[in-house]
Amino acid sequence: MANKRRPVVQEDLFQLKHVLQAALSPDGQTAAYAVSTVDNKSDKECVAIWLVDVNTGKQRQLTAGNAVDSSPAWSPDGQHIAFISTRREDKPQLFVIPVGGGEARQLTYFKQGVGGTPVWSPDGKTIAFTACPIEEARDVTKPYRVKRFVYRFNALEYLDDVVQTIYVIPSDGGEARRVIHDQCMNTGPKWSPDGKSLLYSATMLPDVDDPAMPRWRVVDLISEQVREVTASWGTGYAAAWMPDGQHIALVGKPHDRPIGAKADLWVVSLDGTTPECRTASLKEGVGGGLQPDMPFMGFSDTFPVSPDGSTAYVDVQIGGTVQIYRVALSGKEEFEAVITGDRSCTLMGASDQHLLYHVSTMQSPGDLFCAELNGKNERQLTAVNEAFLAGLEQPRVEHLLFPGSDGVQVEGWLLMPRHGEAPFPTILVIHGGPHGAFGHAYHFDAQMLCGAGYAVLMINHRASTGYGDEFSTAITGDWGNLDYHDLMAGVDHVIAKGWADPDRLGVCGLSGGGNLSCWIVGQTDRFKAAVPENPVTNWVSFYGVSDIGVWFATQELGGHPHEIPEIYAKCSPITYAHRCKTPTLLIQGENDWRCPPEQSEQFYTTLKANRCIVEMLRLPNSAHAASLNGALAVRRAHNEALLDWMNRYVLEKTGNTR
Repeated sequence: MANKRRPVVQEDLFQLKHVLQAALSPDGQTAAYAVSTVDNKSDKECVAIWLVDVNTGKQRQLTAGNAVDSSPAWSPDGQHIAFISTRREDKPQLFVIPVGGGEARQLTYFKQGVGGTPVWSPDGKTIAFTACPIEEARDVTKPYRVKRFVYRFNALEYLDDVVQTIYVIPSDGGEARRVIHDQCMNTGPKWSPDGKSLLYSATMLPDVDDPAMPRWRVVDLISEQVREVTASWGTGYAAAWMPDGQHIALVGKPHDRPIGAKADLWVVSLDGTTPECRTASLKEGVGGGLQPDMPFMGFSDTFPVSPDGSTAYVDVQIGGTVQIYRVALSGKEEFEAVITGDRSCTLMGASDQHLLYHVSTMQSPGDLFCAELNGKNERQLTAVNEAFLAGLEQPRVEHLLFPGSDGVQVEGWLLMPRHGEAPFPTILVIHGGPHGAFGHAYHFDAQMLCGAGYAVLMINHRASTGYGDEFSTAITGDWGNLDYHDLMAGVDHVIAKGWADPDRLGVCGLSGGGNLSCWIVGQTDRFKAAVPENPVTNWVSFYGVSDIGVWFATQELGGHPHEIPEIYAKCSPITYAHRCKTPTLLIQGENDWRCPPEQSEQFYTTLKANRCIVEMLRLPNSAHAASLNGALAVRRAHNEALLDWMNRYVLEKTGNTR
């Protein structure tokens, strides 16, 4: 008799394992991958590197996993793996380990550690990596003068203290050599085919208002001369060398495209000629991804290009899915999906025979898969949570399509408990960005809420990616209109279907979702509880205090505060906060420089002053989105508070009280 499945509970969060990175061996026969686990006795998160044969599925653990061993990179001969590890000290260092077995050898001893994924030179004699060039940390108790346009950045703190640059070191040991000497954050090194240059991403430029936007550059390793590749043209989010060494393939967009517009795949010549777009007719654009609620790999800064330079393989977000496309790099524009389905597929690498990719669904955090280059003969390589998930009750999922207020079709999903009967108390969970999306990716908060008896409504409102530029750029200068009405239309839709109880509604969201949560409670009293996390509530102060404030606010609203003060006021939830009657719990990371604490503090004070029920959960030493991949105590506190607040107010049918 099969074991009875049980609903998900909040304690299950740290029972799950997560595949974080993966890389194919040069012969394409073996994948190295990193898996995170939580030791519940020590309350410590560790990462181990494993190997799996892509043909047989046979697995072997390569590192002990007593520390954080991450970012595996194969040597060209397939005999060694370079990786980053915290095994011997708190700061991560570069190690190399034989694939056949044996002790790992430490290559670096930087006082502030190293970062990023190590990259082997084509001949295997040298490894490129990144590290902070400052040997001694600044005394933070002493006065400090700043000169950068953006001097403090989310999850990094003061940039002068932490910006990294690129080094190279002999793979058999020796002295590391710094190859770039500036004040930028230089990351993602990629060896040219002849091994004489490195392509890399430069961010955190001292004199720009958009420091997170990558500028791709090439450094000559002999002369150390640096030349710009994309700065005058646009922004590139991911890049790869073409085999001729004279071109790169680039995922990005020109400077004149609006925020939220799609990225494309381009071929860029190093001689400075105009880049050639290879996906102009692809409506949804290249790159992007869905927003899960779990530690995740993030977006890669590279992608595979075939050895003959004819083809690239890239991720493409189509609505609530992420698929893998094959794109021709020359001749007529040609592209096709090779890996599809209702899931989120993230490309990890390719050989001359195989694609390696990570797959997540609404019911699984994710595993490694591989397939032939045409997408055929797909096979699952790992099943890191199979046994644990087998004992859990999975929500029922309804796919939603409904008209927004102006008749435009909007997509969403309703997750419902397997136990109980509709209509369910329902929580509207709003994604961030706002140029992001929900869909077929694992969301633990949704699973937990369903386990507690709630239905969870997730909607890709106007501004979401994956539906074309007209959809994703529709709220420029008009936040709180079409996006808000799309969400309310979705709520009305599931109520009309008989799935959601109109008297028991809650709302929550992170970042842009926090912004809309705060907006909603200033516009309507239909929700019984709200939990905005790290929100934007006041565009004027956000402009001056956020690490992306000047660039992001002017792009989203259409100008500077002194130019369009009425738009800044109209689009700020703080303008309407005095009307709020909804019991509201604000969750705020104290080291969040994306949506700084003062954003929550203003909203909190206004609600208090107007006698609305409000509390604020402060998360010490926490950056933006720390509830997804921050310290274990932070993730735990967030989930406990979210569930408690919804239980406290949504389940009461007596309505809101002041």
